Amino acid sequence: MKFIEELVVDEFLPTFRALLAEDLRDRGFTQSEVAEALGISQSAVSKYAHGEVTMNDRVADDTRVLELVTQIGEGLSTGDMTPVQALVEAEVLIRQLEEADLMSDLHEEAMPELASYDGFHNIHDPESHLRTVEQVRSSVRRGLRKLTNTSGFAGLIPNVGSNLVESLPDAEGIDDIAGIPGRIFDVKGQATVPGEPEFGVSEHVASVLLSARASGADVNAALNIVYDDGVVEELEAAGYECIEFDPEAPTDPVRAVLEDRDTDLPETFVVYQTGGYGIEPITYIIGPDAPTVADVVRVLL
Repeated sequence: MKFIEELVVDEFLPTFRALLAEDLRDRGFTQSEVAEALGISQSAVSKYAHGEVTMNDRVADDTRVLELVTQIGEGLSTGDMTPVQALVEAEVLIRQLEEADLMSDLHEEAMPELASYDGFHNIHDPESHLRTVEQVRSSVRRGLRKLTNTSGFAGLIPNVGSNLVESLPDAEGIDDIAGIPGRIFDVKGQATVPGEPEFGVSEHVASVLLSARASGADVNAALNIVYDDGVVEELEAAGYECIEFDPEAPTDPVRAVLEDRDTDLPETFVVYQTGGYGIEPITYIIGPDAPTVADVVRVLL
Protein backbone atom coordinates (compact mmCIF):
# COMPACT_ATOMS: atom_id res chain seq x y z
CA MET A 1 0.00 0.00 0.00
CA LYS A 2 1.54 3.25 -1.12
CA PHE A 3 -0.02 6.61 -0.33
CA ILE A 4 -0.03 9.41 -2.87
CA GLU A 5 1.43 11.61 -0.12
CA GLU A 6 4.54 9.39 -0.17
CA LEU A 7 4.99 10.19 -3.85
CA VAL A 8 4.67 13.89 -3.08
CA VAL A 9 7.43 13.56 -0.48
CA ASP A 10 9.65 11.20 -2.48
CA GLU A 11 9.15 12.49 -6.02
CA PHE A 12 7.63 15.97 -6.12
CA LEU A 13 9.30 17.77 -3.19
CA PRO A 14 12.94 16.87 -3.93
CA THR A 15 12.46 17.82 -7.57
CA PHE A 16 10.59 21.03 -6.80
CA ARG A 17 13.11 22.11 -4.15
CA ALA A 18 16.07 21.30 -6.40
CA LEU A 19 14.58 23.39 -9.22
CA LEU A 20 13.74 26.25 -6.88
CA ALA A 21 17.18 26.15 -5.22
CA GLU A 22 18.80 26.35 -8.63
CA ASP A 23 16.54 29.26 -9.64
CA LEU A 24 17.34 31.19 -6.47
CA ARG A 25 21.06 30.57 -6.83
CA ASP A 26 20.85 31.90 -10.38
CA ARG A 27 19.22 35.03 -8.96
CA GLY A 28 22.20 35.63 -6.68
CA PHE A 29 21.00 33.99 -3.45
CA THR A 30 23.75 32.58 -1.26
CA GLN A 31 23.53 29.00 -0.07
CA SER A 32 22.50 30.26 3.36
CA GLU A 33 19.78 32.48 1.88
CA VAL A 34 18.44 29.60 -0.22
CA ALA A 35 18.29 27.42 2.90
CA GLU A 36 16.40 30.10 4.80
CA ALA A 37 13.96 30.72 1.93
CA LEU A 38 13.18 27.03 1.52
CA GLY A 39 13.20 26.21 5.22
CA ILE A 40 15.83 23.50 4.85
CA SER A 41 19.41 23.01 5.98
CA GLN A 42 22.45 24.34 4.13
CA SER A 43 23.69 20.78 3.71
CA ALA A 44 20.45 19.95 1.90
CA VAL A 45 20.94 22.97 -0.36
CA SER A 46 24.47 21.75 -1.05
CA LYS A 47 23.12 18.36 -2.12
CA TYR A 48 20.67 20.06 -4.47
CA ALA A 49 23.46 22.23 -5.90
CA HIS A 50 25.73 19.25 -6.53
CA GLY A 51 23.05 17.06 -8.09
CA GLU A 52 23.06 14.60 -5.21
CA VAL A 53 19.27 14.51 -5.04
CA THR A 54 17.37 12.29 -7.46
CA MET A 55 14.85 14.27 -9.48
CA ASN A 56 11.71 12.96 -11.14
CA ASP A 57 11.99 13.88 -14.82
CA ARG A 58 8.21 14.02 -15.31
CA VAL A 59 7.84 16.49 -12.47
CA ALA A 60 10.88 18.48 -13.62
CA ASP A 61 9.55 18.72 -17.17
CA ASP A 62 6.02 19.73 -16.23
CA THR A 63 5.30 23.24 -17.54
CA ARG A 64 3.22 24.19 -14.49
CA VAL A 65 5.98 23.17 -12.12
CA LEU A 66 8.55 25.18 -14.06
CA GLU A 67 6.26 28.20 -14.21
CA LEU A 68 5.67 28.09 -10.45
CA VAL A 69 9.39 27.74 -9.75
CA THR A 70 10.00 30.87 -11.81
CA GLN A 71 7.10 32.72 -10.15
CA ILE A 72 8.25 31.85 -6.62
CA GLY A 73 11.91 32.50 -7.42
CA GLU A 74 11.12 35.94 -8.76
CA GLY A 75 8.71 36.72 -5.93
CA LEU A 76 11.16 35.74 -3.21
CA SER A 77 14.02 37.61 -4.83
CA THR A 78 12.05 40.85 -5.20
CA GLY A 79 10.26 40.54 -1.88
CA ASP A 80 6.89 40.63 -3.62
CA MET A 81 6.14 37.13 -2.29
CA THR A 82 6.50 35.92 1.27
CA PRO A 83 7.55 32.36 2.15
CA VAL A 84 3.97 31.78 3.33
CA GLN A 85 2.54 32.73 -0.05
CA ALA A 86 5.16 30.58 -1.76
CA LEU A 87 4.08 27.64 0.38
CA VAL A 88 0.40 28.24 -0.40
CA GLU A 89 1.05 28.42 -4.14
CA ALA A 90 3.06 25.18 -3.99
CA GLU A 91 0.32 23.42 -1.98
CA VAL A 92 -2.31 24.52 -4.51
CA LEU A 93 -0.25 23.04 -7.34
CA ILE A 94 0.27 19.79 -5.42
CA ARG A 95 -3.49 19.40 -4.88
CA GLN A 96 -4.05 20.09 -8.57
CA LEU A 97 -1.50 17.47 -9.60
CA GLU A 98 -3.06 14.93 -7.22
CA GLU A 99 -6.52 15.21 -8.75
CA ALA A 100 -6.65 13.34 -12.06
CA ASP A 101 -3.24 14.68 -13.00
CA LEU A 102 0.48 14.01 -12.85
CA MET A 103 0.72 12.82 -9.23
CA SER A 104 -2.32 10.60 -9.56
CA ASP A 105 -0.78 9.06 -12.69
CA LEU A 106 2.41 8.35 -10.75
CA HIS A 107 0.27 6.92 -7.95
CA GLU A 108 -1.50 4.55 -10.33
CA GLU A 109 1.85 3.33 -11.62
CA ALA A 110 3.02 2.75 -8.05
CA MET A 111 -0.24 0.99 -7.15
CA PRO A 112 -1.59 -0.72 -10.29
CA GLU A 113 -4.52 -2.07 -8.27
CA LEU A 114 -6.08 1.39 -8.45
CA ALA A 115 -6.33 1.24 -12.23
CA SER A 116 -9.26 -1.19 -12.05
CA TYR A 117 -11.44 1.45 -10.40
CA ASP A 118 -13.21 4.11 -12.38
CA GLY A 119 -12.63 7.49 -10.86
CA PHE A 120 -9.62 6.43 -8.79
CA HIS A 121 -8.20 9.93 -9.27
CA ASN A 122 -10.71 11.16 -6.68
CA ILE A 123 -9.07 9.12 -3.95
CA HIS A 124 -9.13 12.06 -1.52
CA ASP A 125 -12.82 12.77 -2.06
CA PRO A 126 -14.87 11.48 0.92
CA GLU A 127 -17.85 11.13 -1.45
CA SER A 128 -15.90 9.37 -4.21
CA HIS A 129 -17.23 6.29 -5.97
CA LEU A 130 -14.03 4.44 -5.12
CA ARG A 131 -14.52 4.98 -1.39
CA THR A 132 -18.17 3.92 -1.57
CA VAL A 133 -17.30 0.77 -3.52
CA GLU A 134 -14.68 -0.25 -0.98
CA GLN A 135 -17.02 0.50 1.93
CA VAL A 136 -19.68 -1.80 0.44
CA ARG A 137 -17.14 -4.58 -0.11
CA SER A 138 -15.95 -4.15 3.48
CA SER A 139 -19.53 -4.33 4.75
CA VAL A 140 -20.07 -7.61 2.89
CA ARG A 141 -16.87 -9.00 4.42
CA ARG A 142 -18.10 -8.11 7.92
CA GLY A 143 -21.40 -9.82 7.21
CA LEU A 144 -19.62 -12.90 5.91
CA ARG A 145 -17.46 -13.06 9.01
CA LYS A 146 -20.58 -13.07 11.17
CA LEU A 147 -22.10 -15.88 9.08
CA THR A 148 -19.04 -18.09 8.98
CA ASN A 149 -18.45 -17.59 12.72
CA THR A 150 -22.02 -18.60 13.52
CA SER A 151 -22.18 -22.28 14.40
CA GLY A 152 -24.78 -24.09 12.32
CA PHE A 153 -25.07 -21.57 9.48
CA ALA A 154 -24.05 -24.20 6.94
CA GLY A 155 -27.28 -26.06 7.71
CA LEU A 156 -29.28 -23.05 6.50
CA ILE A 157 -27.63 -22.97 3.07
CA PRO A 158 -30.03 -24.12 0.33
CA ASN A 159 -29.07 -26.55 -2.43
CA VAL A 160 -28.50 -23.67 -4.86
CA GLY A 161 -26.11 -22.07 -2.38
CA SER A 162 -26.40 -18.85 -0.40
CA ASN A 163 -25.24 -15.39 -1.29
CA LEU A 164 -24.85 -12.30 0.84
CA VAL A 165 -25.14 -9.13 -1.21
CA GLU A 166 -25.06 -5.38 -0.64
CA SER A 167 -25.77 -2.58 -3.06
CA LEU A 168 -24.27 0.80 -3.77
CA PRO A 169 -26.57 3.59 -2.55
CA ASP A 170 -27.71 4.43 -6.09
CA ALA A 171 -27.75 0.87 -7.43
CA GLU A 172 -29.62 0.43 -10.70
CA GLY A 173 -28.50 -3.02 -11.80
CA ILE A 174 -26.67 -6.20 -10.85
CA ASP A 175 -23.29 -4.60 -11.58
CA ASP A 176 -23.98 -2.19 -8.71
CA ILE A 177 -24.34 -5.00 -6.16
CA ALA A 178 -21.46 -6.79 -4.43
CA GLY A 179 -21.75 -10.47 -3.64
CA ILE A 180 -19.78 -13.69 -3.38
CA PRO A 181 -18.54 -15.14 -6.68
CA GLY A 182 -19.75 -18.72 -6.99
CA ARG A 183 -22.01 -18.40 -3.89
CA ILE A 184 -21.56 -19.86 -0.41
CA PHE A 185 -21.94 -23.64 -0.18
CA ASP A 186 -22.20 -26.22 2.57
CA VAL A 187 -19.11 -28.43 2.28
CA LYS A 188 -19.25 -31.19 4.88
CA GLY A 189 -21.02 -29.01 7.39
CA GLN A 190 -18.79 -25.99 6.79
CA ALA A 191 -19.92 -22.79 5.07
CA THR A 192 -17.38 -22.33 2.28
CA VAL A 193 -16.78 -18.89 0.76
CA PRO A 194 -14.97 -19.28 -2.59
CA GLY A 195 -13.71 -15.72 -3.04
CA GLU A 196 -13.64 -12.07 -2.09
CA PRO A 197 -16.76 -9.92 -2.57
CA GLU A 198 -17.09 -8.61 -6.12
CA PHE A 199 -19.60 -6.53 -7.99
CA GLY A 200 -21.86 -8.08 -10.60
CA VAL A 201 -21.42 -11.71 -9.55
CA SER A 202 -24.85 -12.41 -8.04
CA GLU A 203 -27.78 -12.55 -10.39
CA HIS A 204 -30.34 -14.35 -8.24
CA VAL A 205 -30.14 -12.70 -4.80
CA ALA A 206 -29.16 -9.37 -6.34
CA SER A 207 -32.33 -9.44 -8.44
CA VAL A 208 -34.46 -9.95 -5.33
CA LEU A 209 -32.71 -7.02 -3.63
CA LEU A 210 -33.21 -4.81 -6.70
CA SER A 211 -36.91 -5.73 -6.78
CA ALA A 212 -37.29 -4.80 -3.11
CA ARG A 213 -35.55 -1.48 -3.73
CA ALA A 214 -37.71 -0.83 -6.80
CA SER A 215 -40.81 -1.28 -4.62
CA GLY A 216 -39.66 1.64 -2.48
CA ALA A 217 -38.08 -0.34 0.35
CA ASP A 218 -35.11 1.47 1.91
CA VAL A 219 -32.80 -1.56 1.87
CA ASN A 220 -29.30 -2.30 0.65
CA ALA A 221 -28.56 -5.93 1.50
CA ALA A 222 -30.01 -9.43 1.20
CA LEU A 223 -29.21 -13.04 2.09
CA ASN A 224 -30.92 -16.21 0.91
CA ILE A 225 -31.31 -19.26 3.16
CA VAL A 226 -33.42 -22.41 3.18
CA TYR A 227 -37.19 -22.27 3.46
CA ASP A 228 -39.42 -24.36 5.65
CA ASP A 229 -42.36 -23.61 7.90
CA GLY A 230 -40.16 -23.66 10.97
CA VAL A 231 -37.76 -21.05 9.59
CA VAL A 232 -40.58 -18.61 8.86
CA GLU A 233 -42.27 -19.28 12.21
CA GLU A 234 -39.05 -18.60 14.14
CA LEU A 235 -38.41 -15.39 12.23
CA GLU A 236 -41.95 -14.20 12.84
CA ALA A 237 -41.67 -15.09 16.51
CA ALA A 238 -38.53 -12.95 16.67
CA GLY A 239 -40.54 -10.00 15.35
CA TYR A 240 -39.56 -10.02 11.69
CA GLU A 241 -42.32 -9.50 9.16
CA CYS A 242 -42.39 -12.40 6.67
CA ILE A 243 -44.04 -11.89 3.28
CA GLU A 244 -44.77 -14.68 0.83
CA PHE A 245 -44.50 -14.21 -2.93
CA ASP A 246 -45.22 -16.44 -5.91
CA PRO A 247 -42.01 -17.29 -7.77
CA GLU A 248 -44.02 -18.24 -10.87
CA ALA A 249 -45.87 -14.92 -11.11
CA PRO A 250 -45.45 -13.44 -14.61
CA THR A 251 -43.73 -10.16 -13.68
CA ASP A 252 -41.35 -9.28 -10.84
CA PRO A 253 -43.21 -11.11 -8.05
CA VAL A 254 -41.17 -9.62 -5.17
CA ARG A 255 -41.76 -6.05 -6.27
CA ALA A 256 -45.44 -6.73 -6.93
CA VAL A 257 -46.15 -8.20 -3.49
CA LEU A 258 -44.26 -5.44 -1.70
CA GLU A 259 -45.98 -2.68 -3.65
CA ASP A 260 -49.39 -4.14 -2.75
CA ARG A 261 -48.82 -3.49 0.95
CA ASP A 262 -50.78 -0.78 2.74
CA THR A 263 -48.11 -0.12 5.38
CA ASP A 264 -44.44 0.82 5.25
CA LEU A 265 -41.88 -1.93 5.38
CA PRO A 266 -39.69 -2.23 8.47
CA GLU A 267 -35.93 -1.71 8.30
CA THR A 268 -35.35 -5.48 8.10
CA PHE A 269 -37.89 -7.97 6.79
CA VAL A 270 -38.22 -11.36 5.12
CA VAL A 271 -39.70 -12.50 1.83
CA TYR A 272 -40.06 -16.15 0.95
CA GLN A 273 -41.46 -18.51 -1.64
CA THR A 274 -42.48 -22.12 -1.08
CA GLY A 275 -41.25 -23.40 -4.42
CA GLY A 276 -42.70 -24.37 -7.74
CA TYR A 277 -41.97 -26.56 -10.72
CA GLY A 278 -38.17 -26.86 -10.74
CA ILE A 279 -37.90 -24.03 -8.20
CA GLU A 280 -36.33 -24.64 -4.80
CA PRO A 281 -38.19 -22.90 -1.93
CA ILE A 282 -36.09 -20.06 -0.54
CA THR A 283 -36.19 -17.51 2.27
CA TYR A 284 -34.66 -14.06 1.73
CA ILE A 285 -33.62 -11.81 4.60
CA ILE A 286 -33.52 -8.17 3.45
CA GLY A 287 -32.19 -5.20 5.38
CA PRO A 288 -30.06 -2.05 5.51
CA ASP A 289 -26.61 -3.65 5.26
CA ALA A 290 -24.85 -7.02 5.14
CA PRO A 291 -23.91 -7.26 8.85
CA THR A 292 -27.48 -6.51 9.93
CA VAL A 293 -28.86 -9.14 7.58
CA ALA A 294 -26.29 -11.67 8.82
CA ASP A 295 -27.30 -11.01 12.44
CA VAL A 296 -30.82 -12.22 11.69
CA VAL A 297 -29.49 -15.75 11.06
CA ARG A 298 -28.64 -16.09 14.76
CA VAL A 299 -32.37 -16.15 15.52
CA LEU A 300 -32.52 -19.53 13.79
CA LEU A 301 -29.56 -21.17 15.51
